[in-house]
Parts: sequence; C-alpha cells; structure tokens
Amino acid sequence: MQNRNLTGIRGERWQRFVRYMRANWVFYLLILPAFLDVLIFRYIPIYGVQIAFRNFKIKQGILGSSWVGLKYFTRFIQSPNFGQLMRNTLLLSFYNLVFTFPLPILLAFMINEIRFPRLKKVTQMITYMPHFISMVAIAGLISLVLDRQSGIVNLIITSLGGEAVNFMGKSSAYRTIYVVSEIWQHTGWNTIIYLSALSTVDAETLEAARIDGANRLQKILYIDVPAILPTIVILLIMRSGTVLNIGFEKVYLLQNDLNRDVSEVISTYTYRLGILEGQFSYTTAIGLFNNAINAAILILVNQISRSVGETSLW
Repeated sequence: MQNRNLTGIRGERWQRFVRYMRANWVFYLLILPAFLDVLIFRYIPIYGVQIAFRNFKIKQGILGSSWVGLKYFTRFIQSPNFGQLMRNTLLLSFYNLVFTFPLPILLAFMINEIRFPRLKKVTQMITYMPHFISMVAIAGLISLVLDRQSGIVNLIITSLGGEAVNFMGKSSAYRTIYVVSEIWQHTGWNTIIYLSALSTVDAETLEAARIDGANRLQKILYIDVPAILPTIVILLIMRSGTVLNIGFEKVYLLQNDLNRDVSEVISTYTYRLGILEGQFSYTTAIGLFNNAINAAILILVNQISRSVGETSLW
C-alpha cells in the first residue's frame, strides 16, 4: 500500500514537471546556450587543472604524465621573480580599484541629476562609447598620443620649452598611463548598474524631500546613497575577488623592455612561460595559485562585510 502511494506521488510530480516544462520550454531554450557555454568552456576544462600537479608532456597526455605534487607551486613561490610579480600585480590592481571603482558611482549621480531626457541619453551614449573600442586600438591610440617624436603630449611639452619625455619607456609613468586609460575607457560603462539602482528610488520619497526643503546634495547623501549602498558593497566584494586578475590584454600591449620591471604581472608572466615557452605545468600551477588567493580574499572580504553590515554574497 505504501509503495503504491509513493508511486502515485512520483507519478503526480512527474506530470507536474512535464506540464511546467511544456509551459516554460521557451525560457529554458533561451538559457541553453549560456548553460552550454559555462559547461563546455568553464567546467569541462577544470579536468586539465591536474597538470599543475604533474610533469605534463604532450606526447604522454595528462594521465600519462608523472605526478610531482606541489613541485611547481614551490618553484613559483621560491622563484626570484615571485616578489616582483606579486608587487607589480597588487599595486596595479590596487591603483586601478582605488581610482576606477568610485568614479562610476560619482558619474552615475551626476547623470541621474540631469533633468532633460534627451541630454541624459546623449551623455550616457558618449560615456559608454569608449568601452566598445578594441583594446588593441586603445593601446595604439595611447602610443600615438604619448609618442616621443610626434605625440600630442610631447608636442605641447616641447612648445612650452620642455624636453620630450619617453612616457612608454618610463617605468614610473606606466601605472599612471594604465589607470588613466582604464578610467577613460570603462567609467561610463560601469555606471549602468548604479543608474539602474538609482532608478528604483521611490519618487514619492524624493518629492517629500523636495517639499521639506532638501537640496540636491542632501537628497543624494540621504536618499540616493543609502538606496544603492547594497549594490556598491556587492560590486566591491566581487572586485576584491579579482585583485590578482588584472587585465592581461592592455597590460601586455603597453608593455616593453624598458617598463617591464613594473609592467610584468602574473598574467603576462604566465603567458610568456606558458604559451611562448611551453611550460604548461608550471604556468597552470601559477594560475591555480592565483585563483586560490583570489578566492581567499573574496571569502575574507565577504565575511568582513557580513560582520559589519547585512550585505554579503552569501
């Protein structure tokens, strides 16, 4: 009798599931490409992570290569390049975070205060446009603008009586060039999430504040900021989890032998040794080490956020 009841319950659940799928199959069809992308290009390649613990040889394959344990992790940590790589990566990431994270918030507040819809749309379009320019084009543009012979910056300097400066070969200028280009390219695009959060602010609350005599600055500080604060915290936590994943493309494209002492970061180092020199096991170990540190920082920052306030990823 009990088995019949269980069979009936299972049959009923299956029928409900079938009805649900028939009613919502279009939705699942739409998310299928994204699911396959994550499965094929994110999860299946995880199988190859084990080469970080093996002396990988292409002819022998992954399973045929000998097991070496933590050999390559130890090699990286004891490498004379370890300190410089960590320092360069952390400093470039820190400067990038300090300057590029708050500016989209400020820009979002400014755009949100524009009262003319057409002007607001034009402003958004202009600030978004640099995000869609190719990274190669951006690097080429930077090189042209800062060129020692014909760059507009050096032409201005020499016209004022100064000497031309080789900015692209000057180590002390590299981080500034990188961060300024990041600000110009991505600040506008990064305002999208904040503008979406600001659009949820209750209009009646804003009207009540206006009636009570609050000026624009007071409305931003006491209404807008609290409204988007959870969004800011979540994005900051997520950014902290990528502190060692400074973008490879622009760093590499702006890199040369003269500024390599500050521009060589973990991602460019693994590219040179892994792709160009074929040290697959060693660079996989570096990448795994990099991801482990990022995960630890993410968990730590999330825990701090949950302890201090109520906002966290989990």
